[in-house]
Amino acid sequence: MIRIGAFLVGLFFAGWLMVSAVMGAVAYVAEPPVATVEKLFHKHPRDADFSFAGPVGKFDQAQLQRGLQVFKEVCAACHGLKQVAFRDLTAIGYSEGQVKTIASEWPVQSPSINPETGEAATRKPVAADKFPSPYPNEIAARAANNNAIPPDLSLMTKARHDGANYTYSLLTGYAEPDPKLLKQFPESAPGPGLYHNPYFHSLNIAMPQPLGVEGQVTYGDGAPKATVDQMAKDVTAFLAWTAEPKLENRKSTGLAVMLFLLIFAVLTWMSYQQVWADKKKK
Repeated sequence: MIRIGAFLVGLFFAGWLMVSAVMGAVAYVAEPPVATVEKLFHKHPRDADFSFAGPVGKFDQAQLQRGLQVFKEVCAACHGLKQVAFRDLTAIGYSEGQVKTIASEWPVQSPSINPETGEAATRKPVAADKFPSPYPNEIAARAANNNAIPPDLSLMTKARHDGANYTYSLLTGYAEPDPKLLKQFPESAPGPGLYHNPYFHSLNIAMPQPLGVEGQVTYGDGAPKATVDQMAKDVTAFLAWTAEPKLENRKSTGLAVMLFLLIFAVLTWMSYQQVWADKKKK
């Protein structure tokens, strides 16, 4: 009796699922989903072919240092790196003395407390400090950016799908809206304080184009030409490093583990053949 009851219950749910599937298919054919502006005009990130991509990719220290320069001269005015300390820069080729100099010359000062009055104050960063935010709080950030809060960029390339390619595409993707978009979705035209970027999820972004002209940042001797594309790649590589500074260690560990598992699998198979050899003969 219990088996019959369980069979009937299962049959009921299976039948209900089939009815729901048929009803959904009919509804889809009768009233197909309306294509949204994001669906039609949003672009997927372009492949920037970074050196650190792939299972054996590695960071280019020269590129990371150029990326730090771009971040300092362009991005630091609006964005912080609260998860990264200045002393971490030794990992990308700077000496302790150079790190101290970079910290003391950083364009944004670190928050502090006046020891005499107890009031909020600022001071020059030191190597042990995290990269400071240019704004003391969210209210100040909104007031300076048309009510938009510039995000902290420490983990940005890990917070977005295909993060490095997304960041690169976003930085180089500013353009005038497609005439087809304006004709089909006139309400999607950028409003006051917004800029069209097809790589941004809503197509319109509050951040002005940060890298707009060639030579905006002056690279040192021996560096590639500071085109918009090159600067975007360099700062994106730097942000990929800030998000995952141990990337190379993780990849090398992963390869070692895969090699170990491969050898272990071969030894296990050989042991199996040896143990069961006599049984197989019989």
